[in-house]
Amino acid sequence: MAHNVRPVLSIEQWPSLHEPIMILAFTGWVDAGLAGSGAIAALEEQIEPPNGGRPPFATIDLADHMDLQQTRPTARWESEGNRVIDWPTIEFVAGRLGHDVVLVRGPEPSLRWPAVAGAIVDAARTLGVRKGFTVAGMPALVSHRRPVVVHASATHRSLAQELAPLRAGYGGPTGLQTIVQRALGDADIPCAGLWAQVPQYVSGSPSPPAVRAVLQRLAEVGRLAIDLRSLDARCDAYVARVDAGLSTRPDVQAVVDRIDQDQSASTDDLVSEIERFLRTQTDE
Repeated sequence: MAHNVRPVLSIEQWPSLHEPIMILAFTGWVDAGLAGSGAIAALEEQIEPPNGGRPPFATIDLADHMDLQQTRPTARWESEGNRVIDWPTIEFVAGRLGHDVVLVRGPEPSLRWPAVAGAIVDAARTLGVRKGFTVAGMPALVSHRRPVVVHASATHRSLAQELAPLRAGYGGPTGLQTIVQRALGDADIPCAGLWAQVPQYVSGSPSPPAVRAVLQRLAEVGRLAIDLRSLDARCDAYVARVDAGLSTRPDVQAVVDRIDQDQSASTDDLVSEIERFLRTQTDE
């Protein structure tokens, strides 16, 4: 049947890797603070590529899996003067961060999620991936002044024991991260989801603290060599910037202060106040 046809996994050249860890992030519905895509971008800057460069060694063409009015192709000019159209793709990049890693990034497709997940699993099997991590951010009723907590979910009990605190049981709409995590687990490749808890009132903008928290958990549980120092100044500047913004909105600052101080207030009331603020931001 046509809807079961897997998308084409285009291979430039399979890299030679030893039991790599696969780390995946998808832009789309669930990546508050760009915690997942920001973490992948930071890792891509740090990896030691096996062949002297960082081009993708494989891609999945999503042109037939996207609503192209929502995720549009982009046009650019090459140095030779040729105009090129870049269609939405999921890209695979390999390298070393103390251990061999495979970074997988791209937009969340609109269609055929099981087929896309199946293509990713095929690549993981071919590469001999021993463990996977999906990374993302989740809006939460937390303060930007406190350390970012990273909750986890896991496909295998042995992996779950390494990852406390585990994400509370959740039922409801989900994203491609969860679909791929489950598909890898079903293929007997242990996979965990790492979810940075991003303050709901700033979840739509990039959050360096959330990116740093995800990278720190990856370094711990994946035993990866990740340099976090470059994010420290950005995290400090981010907190100062949010505080400065709140100073112009005393009504919102009062709500954030209540969250920060953990004073007795109903979650519903706080969420309602934050949502009112977000609506005013959208209308401005």
